[in-house]
Amino acid sequence: MQDDTRRYAPSAARNRDAIAAVLRDCLPVQAASTLAADRHAPVLEIGSGTGEHVIHFAACFPHLTWQPTEAGGDMLASIEGWRRHAGLTNVLAPCALDVNDSPWPIQKACAVIAINVIHYSPAHTTEALLDGAARILPVGGVLVLYGPYRRHGEHTAPSNVQFDAWLKARDPSFGVPDLETVRALAQTRGLHLTREVPMPANNLSVVLTRVAPE
Repeated sequence: MQDDTRRYAPSAARNRDAIAAVLRDCLPVQAASTLAADRHAPVLEIGSGTGEHVIHFAACFPHLTWQPTEAGGDMLASIEGWRRHAGLTNVLAPCALDVNDSPWPIQKACAVIAINVIHYSPAHTTEALLDGAARILPVGGVLVLYGPYRRHGEHTAPSNVQFDAWLKARDPSFGVPDLETVRALAQTRGLHLTREVPMPANNLSVVLTRVAPE
């Protein structure tokens, strides 16, 4: 019998349904979507962590193929453990992906999602993520970023102030990002903010849509 390599993140069970509701409104409704040139490309998850989210989303949206990724380490084994356990045919084997590397090993995606990623990263990683998403998404494809945000440089809740301090104690380059800064960086890359969805625990789901170059 194989060892169980699955890991568990309590927050994944708490927020997965709320995030799935956002994805239901912005992902392609069928594999042969209007994103014609890339209709069979997977949904790419950046930083899949334990793998619990991608398995849940793949079960919710069986018409789409899902590509989980992690920068490396034990989490790749956890993702694969969840994939084996679930037995879903629409989840690809986890792939090592560091967004700071170029080119990415994934060349096309119909959508990109990143849950609790950019606040655990330095600013240059956020820019690299936006660069990569702009490269691989078709016009009309979406990048969904979930997590806490400041607005105009101010925190939106006392809990986010505490969380920001905790992040910076772990690494001074980490921290709750400013939504207006992320929006401006995305716009210069042809990714326009089309939706902000308030989420539990003072988080936001930010939907950025790739537009055609002018």
